[in-house]
Amino acid sequence: MTTSLAHDPATPRADDRLADRDAVLRRGRLLNRLSLAYNGAEAVIAVGAGLAAGSIALVGFGVDSAIEVTATLAATWRLAADGDAARRERVERIALRLVGWCFLALAAFVAYESVEALVARERPSTSVPGLVLALVSVTVMPFLARAKKDVARRLDSGALAAEAQQTALCSWLSAILLAGLGLNATLGWWWADPVAALVMVPIIAREGWDGVRGVSDCGCAHGH
Repeated sequence: MTTSLAHDPATPRADDRLADRDAVLRRGRLLNRLSLAYNGAEAVIAVGAGLAAGSIALVGFGVDSAIEVTATLAATWRLAADGDAARRERVERIALRLVGWCFLALAAFVAYESVEALVARERPSTSVPGLVLALVSVTVMPFLARAKKDVARRLDSGALAAEAQQTALCSWLSAILLAGLGLNATLGWWWADPVAALVMVPIIAREGWDGVRGVSDCGCAHGH
């Protein structure tokens, strides 16, 4: 009996799967480079504009951007380890927890700054650079987050999914910042931004706790 060696077109070849994974990895690295460049500039602009206007919200947003840079560096480390299966799993666990701690740090910072702003009844001056930055970020970040989530799903990576979720949260914080700065500029509602930011704290903290425990929203769980 002759055994056919013909390849079933419905079954992906191993080399095709490898080529597809390589393409996803290249896309992930490109997205991370864009994130590092954008968030680095965002941090500098936000902190500078916040100090000039006396806006705790803007300064806090700049710190969030710096934390996002740290999370993206952890995700970049995870992508670099993808070629070695054993190393990939170890880096996956560590990177996911690093991103989780970044979430918790962000939650603590946002909570502290928001409460301090409410207690001090600080009324920041209008910041045009801050408004422009928030508008750009609320436009750019959702697209970046969706692209990162697609990479995480295709690589089955909890660490990358967690970092993508942090980018998504950054877009929500951008919207909160835009609303707060806008309401302060137009209606004098100085309290709008810290109150809205406090609403986000439990969501951010939950994501951080899941990351520290080794669980991400992609359905991946990574043990010790």
